[in-house]
Parts: sequence; C-alpha cells; structure tokens
Amino acid sequence: MRAAVIERYGEPPVVKEVDSPKADPGRLVEVSGAPLNPVDISIASGKFYAGSPPTPYVPGGEGIGRLADSGQRQRVYFRAALPNGAMAERAVTSGQTVPIPDGLDDGVAAALGTPGIAAYLGLTRRAQLRKGETVLVLAASGVLGIIAVQAAKLLGAGRVIAGARDPDGLKRAQQLGADAIVDLKNLDGLTERIREASGGQLHVVIDPLWGQPGVAALEALSPQGRFVQIGQSAGAEASVKSGTIRGRYLSVLGYTSFLVPWEEQAAAYRTLAEHAAAGRIKVEYENLPLEAAPDAWARQKSSPHRKLVLSPRS
Repeated sequence: MRAAVIERYGEPPVVKEVDSPKADPGRLVEVSGAPLNPVDISIASGKFYAGSPPTPYVPGGEGIGRLADSGQRQRVYFRAALPNGAMAERAVTSGQTVPIPDGLDDGVAAALGTPGIAAYLGLTRRAQLRKGETVLVLAASGVLGIIAVQAAKLLGAGRVIAGARDPDGLKRAQQLGADAIVDLKNLDGLTERIREASGGQLHVVIDPLWGQPGVAALEALSPQGRFVQIGQSAGAEASVKSGTIRGRYLSVLGYTSFLVPWEEQAAAYRTLAEHAAAGRIKVEYENLPLEAAPDAWARQKSSPHRKLVLSPRS
C-alpha cells in the first residue's frame, strides 16, 4: 500500500510503498481522509513531550475511514495507533472511533477532530463557559480558532471577539458570528484594544498563541476571568506579572486532549459533527493527494488557515 513515512526525525515524510499493517479486522481502517495537525509535526521531530515512535513510522494521529469489518461500511472518525498512522491507504485504530453523520463530507469531518475537540472542550470542560459571557478567541483565523468562535456562540456566549493577524481570517470570523475583531499584527496597545472590543467585560480567553498576544489578553481579563492555554504559536515563553493573576483572581488553565478521557472527547466530536452536518459550524479545508504529504508538511508550518487533509485513495 502507499503511505507517507517518517524515515528520520525532523524531516518531512516520504511517500512510498510499504506493507499493509497487520491488525484484527475491527481495528483495520481503509482511510479516506487524514488531516495534518501541528502535533503530527511535533511528534515527527523526535522531541515531542509525550514521546515519538521509533522510525520509520507512518504519521497521522487521526483520520476518517471505514472499518474493514463494518457490514454497512459505516464511516468513522478514528484515532490511529502509531506507528500505523492515518497517512496511508490503511491504518490501525487505537479502538477509539466515532460514527460520522450522513451528509458530512470527509474534509469537514477531518477538520473537526484535534482542533475542534480542543476548541470545544477548552470552552466547556476548562473554561466552563456560562451563557451571556464574553469570550476572546486568539488565532481566530486558524482552524481551532474559527471553530471556537462558532462553538462559543452555540454555547450561548453573549459576545465573541476574534483576534488574528490575517485580515481575511478576521473577516471570515465576523461572517461566522464574531461580534468584534482585534488585529494582532500590531501589538502596540493590544490590551486596551481588547478591553475596548469586549465592552469592558472579558470573562474567557481561548489562547492557542501564548507569547505577547497571550499576555496582552491575560491582562485584559476581568476579575475572576478564565484563561485557557492551548498552544504556543506565538512563542513558547512569556513574561507575566504576578499581580495580573492574583490581583484579579484569574484562573490560568492548561488544555491538552492527552489528559481528557476518550468518552468526553468522543462526545465533543459528536456534538461538533451534528452542528456541522446541520450547517451550524463551518470550517475551511483543502483535500490533497497522499503524494502531496511533503508539501503539506511545509505548508502546515506556515499556518495555512485551513485544514490540510490528505486523501490516500484519491
């Protein structure tokens, strides 16, 4: 079968013929869509905090496909069991699957996985968003961010602010429900601009950036606000004043799906998939042939503002 293969840590995958994985029929998947996520690149660096499989291996921690023993050929979202990842014609599941609603295409279904689950559970499990509250979503032009904007509205947020560097991404966030936008390209006066956009009350921040934008958003939070830290696209380190946090009784909450029980992740995915199938959540994606895996790897590093999905059977 054809597969993208990580042969050396720190290098992009090579597309080649490999042996089909061996697994029980109930865990073997015929892959139709394999989204590329930043975590896939982190794992392939060989320096990922949760560890990396020995090389060579097939990357791709999640995918869309049909179980080999499924009588009705039900499409599922699945978590892959590395080293037999989703960027191949066939993959092995970890046993974690969720049926996909009819009418939801593979690209959208793929995009709702890792970023969608983090966005939804960041708002619910970690921030415990309450109806009527004001939410700021940083990196709102990215896949996680644009899902968070829409999910916040669906969860009853009173006001949602989208923050991003990309003008087109900010415009799209407004079209999909953001009540206000904040340009993150210019960091001067960012805290004050966030306060102005929030109308003086900011309860929750969803932050995939950290760095200077994250600190500015943290300083804009109202007393007893909740700051959910999901990623570090703007920098791995930031300097935060002690008084900012303790003086306003703020909660800084980390999020990683690795520490969330699968049942909760599956429930979040089902909710997002139902919303997407009904047209209430939209996300941009781009289908690419498996042979484009090395190019997709390079594009992902520069934040493509859409989900790149490899289609092994196209």
